[in-house]
Amino acid sequence: MSSRKLESEIFGRGVEFAYSERWIGYSLLSLRLIMGWVFLYAGLSKVIDPEWSVRGYLNYAISPENPLRDFLGYDVWSIMANDWYWLLTPLNQVGLTLVGIALLLGIFVRLGAFGGALMMTFYWLASFPLTDAFVIDFHLVYVLLLFAVGAFGAGRILGLDAYLEELEIVEKYPQLRLLLG
Repeated sequence: MSSRKLESEIFGRGVEFAYSERWIGYSLLSLRLIMGWVFLYAGLSKVIDPEWSVRGYLNYAISPENPLRDFLGYDVWSIMANDWYWLLTPLNQVGLTLVGIALLLGIFVRLGAFGGALMMTFYWLASFPLTDAFVIDFHLVYVLLLFAVGAFGAGRILGLDAYLEELEIVEKYPQLRLLLG
């Protein structure tokens, strides 16, 4: 089992620690697959239910005390539920499903992790005021887990991103690596 030392600067302070490459690999692969399943299941359960719509959640599941309920004089949740449901329903269904597929297959993992983190941020904002937690709930934990998956480029660990990065187009346009990994 090989071990390496990481040296970095975090919040202006130098940090250094040893880590096991093998266990980091197993951890990142497990995290990517588990988060992929969570998103795929959430997406497919909404896709196969012909009655599912964001309207129910936006109209009835969000607390009247939510700080965004009256944002700049507008009830943001009611506007989204009544005026934008036709767009938000398929975006939610397809978005969750695609993030799940990306993470499970290890393809476009950074893009998928960013999209999933963005969705979880919106869910986190909708869940205020938190009743079972203070500021940090599972939505925010998912945001940070997805950040780690994307930051480490976990799609390269037994994922299709490792193969995509070898393609000629990626070598010609190395900016594409920002979406892979």
